[in-house]
Amino acid sequence: MSQCLAISVAESPILYVKVQSGRQIEEARKKRRLTQRDLARELGMGVRWLREIEGGNPRSRLDDHLICAYRLGLSTGHILIPLLFAGQKMSFPRQLATGDLSDLERMCIELIAQRNLDHLTQALTPAWSAVAVPGVTGL
Repeated sequence: MSQCLAISVAESPILYVKVQSGRQIEEARKKRRLTQRDLARELGMGVRWLREIEGGNPRSRLDDHLICAYRLGLSTGHILIPLLFAGQKMSFPRQLATGDLSDLERMCIELIAQRNLDHLTQALTPAWSAVAVPGVTGL
């Protein structure tokens, strides 16, 4: 990684995400033996724009990265998880960016779902008070 890019990455987690995402998209496309022309046609975009996405161009849109990832069957964790870290003003461990984040992505989803289910259960569970009712003894 060039020093210029390293400085930009430190200043902008979105730029870092676009660069990493572009690399993963290009690698997945090649692994599936798709040309840029074929993939671009399938996605309804120009070949030049796909090149910009794969190159991590700062002007590329994250939704285009997501569309490419969905089409190629990639996990979107390489896009979303670093942004979660950035949103919490936490440093993203760069070692995570190189691997498949589908397991981590699934764990995050399960944790969020379980937390929401716990809150819903708590909200729907009546709070029984320990108020003594006259004439009623313990059960």
